[in-house]
Amino acid sequence: MITAIKIIFLLGFLVIIHETGHFLVARLCKIRVNEFGVGFGPKIWHKKIKDTEYELRLIPLGGFVNLEGEEEESNKEGSFNKASIPKRIAVVSAGALVNIIFGIIAYMILVLVRFLIVKQGNFIEGLQYSFEASGELINSMWLGIVQLFSGNVGINDMVGPVGISQMVAQTSGLTEFIYLLSIISVSLGVTNLLPIVPLDGGKIVLLIIEAIRKKPLDKNLEASIQSFSFIALILFSIIVAFNDISRIF
Repeated sequence: MITAIKIIFLLGFLVIIHETGHFLVARLCKIRVNEFGVGFGPKIWHKKIKDTEYELRLIPLGGFVNLEGEEEESNKEGSFNKASIPKRIAVVSAGALVNIIFGIIAYMILVLVRFLIVKQGNFIEGLQYSFEASGELINSMWLGIVQLFSGNVGINDMVGPVGISQMVAQTSGLTEFIYLLSIISVSLGVTNLLPIVPLDGGKIVLLIIEAIRKKPLDKNLEASIQSFSFIALILFSIIVAFNDISRIF
């Protein structure tokens, strides 16, 4: 039971702060947010404040943000499709950046606290040490991406939700859990920025193409790209999940 709670909290929390990033930047850019929901499934609570309906749903996994004009054309004031390309890129990238920033801050705090307790150094030394450790973390993530695109990392080396759940189940104590939370948060953010549709990075690529062409891609072509990429991503996720299960059993 405790393991299930830890898994639900970790995955749910990381998705919620991801969607909160989209939500906050959309509001800053004066883009209309129709819905901001926590969880999935039937609504158990909802309240409309100005133009946004805030919802709490039954299944406590993740959340979502529904922006006016994101999925289909809209002529309403504050619609996503009418916003400037820099604003749209800011909104799309915000979720992943929040995950990365949160993960790095959580990791730095953990390293700092452990330094002060274990090595009994002063705060300034601990802060410097935590910055260096975070730099090493970011560098290792970057090397992982380079190896992924160079072919040095295969699909058998990747971990999906099943593998993550197993790692969460194996954590003992708050320190290990926070460490895993921070690593997965950074990984989730970096993964979402990869130039693959329908990930946020892929959406950013489409927006950059629109900026270069000075007009959007043909809707049918864009829909075909997204459909093909979505199917490929689902198949990829199934393969990774199968490998995760194979490693367990």
